[in-house]
Amino acid sequence: MINTNRRDILRLGSASLALPFLATSGVSAAEPAEGAAPGKVQYLEIVSPEADAICKTYERLHGVTFGDKDPNLGNARVAQLADGGYLAVRAPLRPTETPVVRPYFLVEDIEAAVAAAAAEAGAEIALPPMELPGHGRCAIFIQGGAEHGLWER
Repeated sequence: MINTNRRDILRLGSASLALPFLATSGVSAAEPAEGAAPGKVQYLEIVSPEADAICKTYERLHGVTFGDKDPNLGNARVAQLADGGYLAVRAPLRPTETPVVRPYFLVEDIEAAVAAAAAEAGAEIALPPMELPGHGRCAIFIQGGAEHGLWER
């Protein structure tokens, strides 16, 4: 068995996905994203070997509708939420990927947010800011044993 750490797994998995983000906007770092409150979860990713069962549960509980598996998103099934955010559920991309629920919070300046997470809060940067052509930028940090995502339009 290959010995990998969580950070390496995140880098490999995240690099293979293009999250369904909106196109980059021209908002300033000092103001909240247009139409979004600070701290808004823009994309909630659920990874589980029981992805289809989870989709059915969310459809029944919350009345959302998931699309078909999207090969460009690691075969995630995605539902758009009433607030404009997205809920994505997918199976692990490889045997070493463990189940996780990872929120991606909307930020105005991803570089500043990553710096604050690392320098000011002591988080481990698992995936530095990464360009998602046509969608924006994402990053992942680990703090308190939990994975947190950041997203900039």
